[in-house]
Amino acid sequence: MVARRRTRKAAALAAAAVMMIGGVTGCAKKDTGGTTASGVALVKSGVLTTCTHLPYAPFQSKDQTGKVVGFDVALIDLVATKLGVTQAIVDTPFEGIKSGSDLNSGKCDVAAAGMTITDERKKVLDFSEPYFDATQALSVVTGHEVKTLEELKGKRLGVQGGTTGEEYINAQVKEKNLGITVVSYKDLAAVQQALSTNQIAAAVGDLPVWNEYVKANPGKIVVAAGFNTGEQYGFAVKKGNAELQKAINEAIAAARTDGTYDKLYSTWIGEKPAS
Repeated sequence: MVARRRTRKAAALAAAAVMMIGGVTGCAKKDTGGTTASGVALVKSGVLTTCTHLPYAPFQSKDQTGKVVGFDVALIDLVATKLGVTQAIVDTPFEGIKSGSDLNSGKCDVAAAGMTITDERKKVLDFSEPYFDATQALSVVTGHEVKTLEELKGKRLGVQGGTTGEEYINAQVKEKNLGITVVSYKDLAAVQQALSTNQIAAAVGDLPVWNEYVKANPGKIVVAAGFNTGEQYGFAVKKGNAELQKAINEAIAAARTDGTYDKLYSTWIGEKPAS
């Protein structure tokens, strides 16, 4: 009889403990977002959450300490400061960025990924004013220089999947019947690895990115030619998020006026082209 009472008492205590734990868990406060003093809604209070795809130096990449840095990062930091919050970066596949799904799902507030503004992307994203003029580059291993796409007939050319560089090359190959095998890779690092190990004869991608790679790997890769495609980068927000779009545009405009933009450009990109 005593044993049964003890068993019942133990069971009751255990149940009470479970209820207490459940109560504590149930009371845990979930961050459902917040609004800045200027009226910009954020997915996480006190933080401007940025979706990007790493690595894509000099726009965004990790430094030796593991911190994400770059031209895009520095510009979005200006936006965060304007809003009175800090920037937090989420590394995510580029497909989710350009399709708008990451912004729509609340994964982030803004996309900053060296992303070209296109009519197709405008259907699912709202872009800031352009903040960078981009050019495509043809990169090859040193000693195997070519100047035109025509010289790559019968060879393999690498591109990063889902990018305007891939679109441009596919269009050129089809239009001119170049006889080039276009190989698509999931990210820039994979393209660069393929080129440096001679898995492909050449690669096409954004010029500043390949200039950065050449600088970091002297004597191994060269930029053999450039294609002026008239592309411009923009930061993206969820469709209809006019408040954040406006804040981004104002921060970029202010940076251009007070000289901050030119300083950041010099730091991360290099000499600014003459306008």
